[in-house]
Amino acid sequence: MSQPTISPAAQAMIDKMDQFVTQHIDNKFDFLEDLNKRRENLETKMKDMNLPEDVRAKMTKQLETEEAEDAKKRRFKVTLKDFECLAIIGRGAFGEVRVCRRIETGEVFAMKIMKKTEMLRKNQVAHIRAERDVLALADNPWVVKLHYSFQDNANLYLVMEYLQGGDLMTILMKEDVLTDAQSRFYIAETAVAINSVHQLNYIHRDLKPDNVLLDRKGHVKLSDFGLCKAFDAPELPYLAQFKKEEEQKVLVAGLSKLDGLSSMKKKDTWKSRSRKLAFSTVGTPDYIAPEVFARTGYDEMCDWWSLGVIMYECLIGYPPFYAEDPMSTCRKIVNWPKTLVFPEEISISAAAKDLITKLIQHPKSRLKYNEIKAHPFFKGMNFDKLRQSKAAIVPVVTSDTDTQNFDKFEETGDKPEATTNEKSPQDQSFIGYTFIRPEEKKIMTNDMFNAPDDS
Repeated sequence: MSQPTISPAAQAMIDKMDQFVTQHIDNKFDFLEDLNKRRENLETKMKDMNLPEDVRAKMTKQLETEEAEDAKKRRFKVTLKDFECLAIIGRGAFGEVRVCRRIETGEVFAMKIMKKTEMLRKNQVAHIRAERDVLALADNPWVVKLHYSFQDNANLYLVMEYLQGGDLMTILMKEDVLTDAQSRFYIAETAVAINSVHQLNYIHRDLKPDNVLLDRKGHVKLSDFGLCKAFDAPELPYLAQFKKEEEQKVLVAGLSKLDGLSSMKKKDTWKSRSRKLAFSTVGTPDYIAPEVFARTGYDEMCDWWSLGVIMYECLIGYPPFYAEDPMSTCRKIVNWPKTLVFPEEISISAAAKDLITKLIQHPKSRLKYNEIKAHPFFKGMNFDKLRQSKAAIVPVVTSDTDTQNFDKFEETGDKPEATTNEKSPQDQSFIGYTFIRPEEKKIMTNDMFNAPDDS
């Protein structure tokens, strides 16, 4: 008897459901394993301390109460109704980012809201899932922390820690250019952050000053992993127009109408359009490595190219391949040996110039993380204690909801509202999207084993 044929649509649904069930089971087993370890730890501690039976019984009951409360929180379903949406701090082609407050606890977060219809129409489902996955996986001080992800019929939501310091682009817009010392701080911290993403077996591949966020003390955290790619993920098409021109052999040498302008004029024109590009559908290719455009594939080394471009912008005031339109920028990037120039009227140190040229380089010759740390530009810098040092520029922050370090956005009159309609077919594309970060468990110490009060 022949096996029934499964349609591609049905198989896709089976695969998504399998992914959801596997993830659910893995989370359940992790929870049970953690519970068993805590109970074993408690039993061992009480035995070693030779506590009397009545105290041991009370301590065991206390642990069971804590675990019951934890299990209750795990069953808690987060929805938009749990948050008060405040100011808008970002707006793009797929949605917006708002400062919000969780009503029950008063905690302040940044909420990224993305329209499902736009995600599906522009084939961004894989990208948004990759962003959610890497944020859920990351648990270090160099990546913005994801607390919750959830969805309703209309939108996807990422609820992350709110970093009141703004971003590196805000710094560059205010400061014009940075000193060697200031650039050293931001490039060093960004390098450590990039390496932390690579250790998760992911490539960021969308690094730019807008995605280098700053906490209220001015230290770096990476954000916006919408184009993040696992090392073993299939290759994604990039800039179809550029590849079409490449196929037709119509690419020019990489010159731009802006090349004749002075550095001051370039800085002025760049500042006037950099934010617009960042929030547009097109985006900006200024920070993309040349191998990303090629058909031969790329790896994590593309992020170190982007770091070199960011460093150039910090010291010069605009990115090295800046042109009047994205296609001209692409042409300049692939012709980088001819188009990477340092303006004579802007003086930078020999060490800074050397590091930039060793990052904006062929991938096989490009510096790796350990080589970057050892470069003379970072002489005397302790990479292990960066977050304990004072930031190069400490942002002014007056409250948990302060937005002065972000661009201003006007309300459009359509604040996000939770939808309660029946589930639509598009929800099938986002099965397993929900995430709640487990609360950190307190480490058991001896002073926790004092006899509890009788009250």
